[in-house]
Amino acid sequence: MISQNMQNALNAHVQAEMYSSYLYQAMSAWCTSQNYAGFGRWLRVQAAEEHAHALKLLDFVLDRGGKAELKAIDAPPAEFGTIVQVFEAVLKHEVHVTQMVHELFAKSRTEKDLASETFLQWFVAEQVQEEATASEIVGKLRMVGDRPGAALYLDKEYGKRQG
Repeated sequence: MISQNMQNALNAHVQAEMYSSYLYQAMSAWCTSQNYAGFGRWLRVQAAEEHAHALKLLDFVLDRGGKAELKAIDAPPAEFGTIVQVFEAVLKHEVHVTQMVHELFAKSRTEKDLASETFLQWFVAEQVQEEATASEIVGKLRMVGDRPGAALYLDKEYGKRQG
């Protein structure tokens, strides 16, 4: 059985993962509207991945005999500036999510909830990959600078991402 405290924290993280999905879907739409269909596709796949993370958390709460409490999700922005700024925002958001995951992990230790601690180890490892990928994209976009042809090449390459 999961504690009320841990249940509340995990439910809050479900909401955070759903916001991530919503944010990346908004970024995907923006990219597509700016003729970056490849980055739009990449972000759409990312949005689906974040949604899957939320469901994974929700299922865990339910499997532990907890209660799912879905809360309202804030609207994401609709404008993002430049393609570099989009992915800088992705990286910043992933760093924020990593901090949230670390806080959840620490809470599981404080609660002496070994099941949650073990479960959350996957999310800790996942965030390493999420930050590395976002950082790579930002680095490459900064490297190409104001060369549209190079940005379009990256758009094409990242658009190959499969779900």
